[in-house]
Formats: sequence, C-alpha cells, structure tokens
Amino acid sequence: MAELATISRPYANAVFGLAKSEGTLAQWSDVLAVLDTTSQQETVKGLLRSPDLAASDKAAKLAEICAEEITEQGNAFLQSLAEHDRLELISDVRGQFEALRAEEERSIEVEVISAYALSDSQSESLRAALHAKFNKEITIEATVDASLVGGAIIRAGDIVIDGSVKGRLAKLVETLVQA
Repeated sequence: MAELATISRPYANAVFGLAKSEGTLAQWSDVLAVLDTTSQQETVKGLLRSPDLAASDKAAKLAEICAEEITEQGNAFLQSLAEHDRLELISDVRGQFEALRAEEERSIEVEVISAYALSDSQSESLRAALHAKFNKEITIEATVDASLVGGAIIRAGDIVIDGSVKGRLAKLVETLVQA
C-alpha cells in the first residue's frame, strides 16, 4: 500500500541514518526483525489492536516481550512510533530499512522459488548473471515449490521474473480468455 510506504519512509530513513552513523546497520536489522516477527504473532497483534490500551502502553508491552533482543534505542523507536500512533508500521519500516541497507552495502537478496532444488552450478550461474545485471553482491535464498511444475520464480527487490511452467500456463490461459 503506497500510503503506508509514504508514512513509513521517514521512520525508516531516521533509523537508517542513525544506524549508518553509528555503524550499527546489522544490529538495527536484527532489532527490527525481532519487533516485526513478534508484532506479527496473533496474540501480540491482538494486543496492538486493542482499543483498551494507550499506544504508549502497547509499545511498552511489545518492548517488554522483546526486552532480551532489543536495545534501548529500539525501545525509543517503539515509543516514537507510539507517540504518533504508528505501531502498525513496524513491518513497513523494516522493509524500507532493509532496502536502504542493501543499497548502502551494495547487495541484494534474491528469492528463488523453483520446482526442483538448484544445483551449486545453477546457483552460481544465476548469481553471476544477477550480479552483472544489478552490479551488486547477490545473496540467493532458494526454496522449492513442486507446484510450479518446472522453471523458477525470481524476486530481486521489486523485480519479479516468473519463468515457471505454472506461470506460463496461467499467462496462456489469460491470453486465450481475452481472445
């Protein structure tokens, strides 16, 4: 949703600026991951949506749940979100922060979903081709989805390449229905 991205951007930029200046990009990445993952748990989601609690209390509860894994600055970040009733933005802030971090570190994480496990040579060949295209270090996260029948789906940032048999068949059906 574009609106959430627009609202999240200043928070992501602020956290990124702080992390970059202090050399703590990896630590902030971990803090945001913990906050995001925890806030997606059903029990915690219910707590964060509760109209009975003030936003600052919700942030304090989330910080308490994550106390062993977040820093004081992470706690301050939560309170800042709460002050503006923006706790629902944690996931979006994390996504934008990770994009800024990847750009800064000249790396990109690529998700490859294939019908069969990639061999080492296929993985290296794909990594080299993507490195040439993006001029960044490539990290491949590979998963297997047999329902694709054959081929693969590659997600690199906002670029999606669907070379799966399932995707091609879906496009063929769509073309035939439109004709």
